[in-house]
Amino acid sequence: MQPVRHLLEQTDGPLVSESDNLIVFDGTCVLCSGFFRFMLRHDRAGRFAFATAQSPLGQQLYREHGLPTDEFETNLVIVGGRTYQRLDAFAAAMRALPGPWPALSVCRFLPGRLKDALYFSIARNRYRLFGRFDTCLIPGPEVRARFAVGGFAA
Repeated sequence: MQPVRHLLEQTDGPLVSESDNLIVFDGTCVLCSGFFRFMLRHDRAGRFAFATAQSPLGQQLYREHGLPTDEFETNLVIVGGRTYQRLDAFAAAMRALPGPWPALSVCRFLPGRLKDALYFSIARNRYRLFGRFDTCLIPGPEVRARFAVGGFAA
């Protein structure tokens, strides 16, 4: 795994370097946490580090990208220092996996309006459709090593 090299107190420059690969997800969303568990299981090479959107790192990244820090309608997927949102985030994550999963990245070729409409129809209804955890994900010791520094709320 390539660790996220940053300091949370950093005020200038990007939070994530060009060599970093990071997935930021809503730790209370059942669907988003399922995406995290899927990536954890299939990213056997440990290419990605993780952070919850509710964590100090997640909050800082959402602010840096002009996103609300209380409603997390998109995961962030950072590959090689480039940040992807919405369906493009899913596509970037799938492209990074081995086996058949990169085929799912074909969704990146859909027209932008269609991608956003599809994504937001699910994102805005995800708690109603899939549920919500009462508390944010707190990883156990074996999974904690995959989280970036400041990547989960204690």
